[in-house]
Amino acid sequence: MPEKPITEWAKEIRRQTISMLAASASGHPGGSLSLADILAVLYFDKMNIDPQNPTWEKRDRLVLCKGHAAPALYAALALRGYFPLEELANLRKLGSKLQGHPDMKKVPGVDMSTGSLGQGLSVACGMALAARLDQKDCYIYAALGDGENQEGQVWEASMLAAHYKLSNLIAFIDHNGLQIDGLTTDVMSPEPLEEKWRAFGWFVQRIDGHDPVAIAQAIETAKGQKDKPAMIIADTVKGKGVSFMENVAGWHGQAPKAEQAEQALQELA
Repeated sequence: MPEKPITEWAKEIRRQTISMLAASASGHPGGSLSLADILAVLYFDKMNIDPQNPTWEKRDRLVLCKGHAAPALYAALALRGYFPLEELANLRKLGSKLQGHPDMKKVPGVDMSTGSLGQGLSVACGMALAARLDQKDCYIYAALGDGENQEGQVWEASMLAAHYKLSNLIAFIDHNGLQIDGLTTDVMSPEPLEEKWRAFGWFVQRIDGHDPVAIAQAIETAKGQKDKPAMIIADTVKGKGVSFMENVAGWHGQAPKAEQAEQALQELA
């Protein structure tokens, strides 16, 4: 794996995301681009993983609760060496293993099949509890959307994690403020998220979700908590890095056309 600053890995995740979405003419750019920095820190710095042994028992795991951000995850996995970069061009194509939501049975490095919003955190809780019972020294990471906090199952899972003191569970909220129908605060406000997660018994931090140093520091601080699960609320920009996509709800699930992709790639150069 070539040495690069985390910011460059994040930029490359964004470039690959734009390219594969343009090739497939389908997919979700907004929330993929907003999550890129978090994925870059996880896969190129913090996670204890082995791309040559994707099912290694002692590995850290990521549950992409917001499964529609699969393009960014696929880009991170390919760049990290789980499968060839050339396969990214097959996103959402018939017969491809890279479908619109990640499939753990087909894609090396995908730890859980996700897509139904609200369910991912429950799975992450189960993984964290199982790791404790098996005495495995690993961390379970989860990445939620902010609109996903409108799902009741998220809060059931949050109670379980706090009750069992799952300190090996570190979750992120990709807090970009937008979902497919508009502002999260207009659709059904999940705010105030910091106060709610603290009230549910979690250790909570709030950071700039596009600052790799802040992300890495928050992870290390979370690891220092010995009796609580950790929630990192990452303030992000939907469509980050592409001027015409930033803070536009319409780019939640709309792939760029060829000329738009060209402009986006120029901006991400």
